[in-house]
Amino acid sequence: MAQSNAAAAVSSVFRTPELKDKILFTLLCLFIYRLGAHVTAPGVDVLALQDFFANQSKSGGGGLLGLYDLFTGGQLSRATVFALGIMPYISASIFVQIAGAVVPQVEKMQKDEEGRKRINQWTRYATVFLAAVQAWGFALFTESLQGAIASPGLGFRLQMVFFLTTGALFVMWLGEQITERGLGNGASLLIFFSIVERIWPGIGTVYGFVTTGAIGTFSLLVLGVLMVAVVAGVVTITMAARRILIQIPQRTMARGRMREAARSFIPLRINTAGVMPIVFAQSIIVVPGAFAQFFHNATAQRVADLFAPGTVWYLLLSAVLILFFTYFYTSIIFNPIDLAENLKKQGGFIPGVKPGAKTAEYIDQVVSRITLPGALFLTAIALLPVAISRTMNVPQSVSFGGTSLLIVVGVALDTLAQMQQHLLLRKYDGFMKKGKLKIRGRQQPGPAGF
Repeated sequence: MAQSNAAAAVSSVFRTPELKDKILFTLLCLFIYRLGAHVTAPGVDVLALQDFFANQSKSGGGGLLGLYDLFTGGQLSRATVFALGIMPYISASIFVQIAGAVVPQVEKMQKDEEGRKRINQWTRYATVFLAAVQAWGFALFTESLQGAIASPGLGFRLQMVFFLTTGALFVMWLGEQITERGLGNGASLLIFFSIVERIWPGIGTVYGFVTTGAIGTFSLLVLGVLMVAVVAGVVTITMAARRILIQIPQRTMARGRMREAARSFIPLRINTAGVMPIVFAQSIIVVPGAFAQFFHNATAQRVADLFAPGTVWYLLLSAVLILFFTYFYTSIIFNPIDLAENLKKQGGFIPGVKPGAKTAEYIDQVVSRITLPGALFLTAIALLPVAISRTMNVPQSVSFGGTSLLIVVGVALDTLAQMQQHLLLRKYDGFMKKGKLKIRGRQQPGPAGF
């Protein structure tokens, strides 16, 4: 029965011409993105680079480079032309979001159509700058690895900047094309695809550890149970929302028509910030290790050892940073004042709460309360791989990451919701067309023209 329902759902998707074209276009863009994963930038010894990432992963590290490599589907460790992936564009978009919350002029531009176009153009310029800076840093990093570069120097660095920046801009263009002509958010789908394509290599790694005896049968069983529990928890937290009841009173519309009173809900998500608090926290906590690696300072090395993955200070600092950035990023992307003003313009109100400032204060209070369990869940998800690695003596490269699960589940649910919306709109349009035909049939004029 379940299989027949799934087959009917898939067939209904491909029977809708607009949705079918969007899906095929999205798959074509993802295929092109995958082709770039096999084009290596010239002048780099990929084996030496992969050995470094493998050693970092085995030692429980990886840091920011490991996180970046995760978002690019392993292309950073292979030094492909798409090694930077969509991350420069994501970083530029985040900076623009933060600027909108801090600079009043940018906030005004975000509410205007022409202003949004100008902001999008600024985001593209910022993407070019960030991609060039990251490509230059990656060139310096590869030169620091012994045997990774045959001819280091200024020529190699400029060459890497050209190839990686061009690749990042092409990936940004692919993401924009998916958003405009495909299905779902292009940037999110590219990251989703990069994470999902590493599932089979991960399964092969687990199988290798099992055959060599590095992981016992009991540990593998516990990992499987934890994996299912974490996936269920991620789905629950991603979809969980606190619904606030609102009422819209009866109003007189144009031409004497009356709008009936209605009751609705404002859904406030528990995990409004998504995966960004974990990304911000890990980006900061790896700074001491990166500083010690590049400058070879004894004091910096001691600080890096103090905050190495798995230590008590690493766990405490990670938890504090994730909690802080959860509230910080939620305050940036969610504005209760604008929500209260829009509700007041529509004539709606929350029962027992005065419209305007009191409504904004009430919504802000509710968001602050429900953000705490979401922040605690993000903290547990981020630190779970480290805890499993230390308590069960399982290599951290085998233990699953909650960051990737949050991204995969969130993007999958959002894409499915958009597909369902397209199907509902298709049925609604068909119903309206049939309704219009019936109305016209009833209102056809008679022989006298009346």
